[in-house]
Amino acid sequence: MTTFSRRGFVAAVALGAITLSTLRQAGAQGKGVTLVVPTAAGGTTDMTARLLAEPLGRILLSPVAVENRGGDNGIIGGQLVARAPADGATLLIQYSGYQSITPLIQPVAGFDPGKDLVPIARLIDAPQLMVVRSDFPASTFGEFLKYVKAHPGKVTYASSGNGSLQHVTTEMLKDLTGTFMTHIPYRGTGPALADLLAGTVDFTFTTPPPLLPHVRSGRLKALMVTGRTRLQALPQVPAATELGVPLVASSWFAVYGPRGLPTEVQARLASAIRQVVNSEPFRRRAEELGARAQFLDGSSLDKLARDERAMWARIVKLAHIKAD
Repeated sequence: MTTFSRRGFVAAVALGAITLSTLRQAGAQGKGVTLVVPTAAGGTTDMTARLLAEPLGRILLSPVAVENRGGDNGIIGGQLVARAPADGATLLIQYSGYQSITPLIQPVAGFDPGKDLVPIARLIDAPQLMVVRSDFPASTFGEFLKYVKAHPGKVTYASSGNGSLQHVTTEMLKDLTGTFMTHIPYRGTGPALADLLAGTVDFTFTTPPPLLPHVRSGRLKALMVTGRTRLQALPQVPAATELGVPLVASSWFAVYGPRGLPTEVQARLASAIRQVVNSEPFRRRAEELGARAQFLDGSSLDKLARDERAMWARIVKLAHIKAD
């Protein structure tokens, strides 16, 4: 072995040791990692956290637990992570609405998720699905638009609350199509969906997972997927841009950490998360839920969140949206 190759060998061993050490540091020296979910159990944010936890733990050589801390439009969970030690042991599974919309309508003194949380990686992107009650007098988006224009203000739409992604997406649709529909806010997707199924309201937008069973059973009719591409889970439902409506609005779910998290820990976490997101089991399960596994690194995620905040700020101002 030459002197050069010995040095190369020693450097490689040292790099490997640093990598393993940093990965373990990301798990707080084997104490484990907690993924804080700022919603109740059962929603898409929670499902995403549980998809990530087990395979991430295998890569980090450390147990990964999921802890639900819902409430106050994601602020409770977000603040918990923002105030946690910056050692990689406490991370947030963040929903895009809480990152880009909530600060616009419900600012909190001393807490701004855009400044107090560090973007690490995006996991999943989920376009929204537009669904109407089964007996609504329209079965295509074209028929829906014609009906709405003939009955201004009579068609009602449900959302999970003022300023929710369902709310601002429908307000964007109204702006793009020059239509007027009446907003019925609820305290969560569950109650909104229950009333839609009961026929109390006419339609809603939300992420596909809670809607797919009802679309497949015929209890709801799917008219459109926001964005540029169709859902693999519902290939017969057209994308908005196919219909001539530039409605590109999706929910994404990502990992954030507290401000001050060392850059080397951020990088190792992002590398581990990339492996999980790009794995076949993760991709397949995301598609089954009507979402897409789409990794973004921290820098790209930060730009996405800032761009979306600017986009939604226009709609929030236009529709005079305020917090409940």
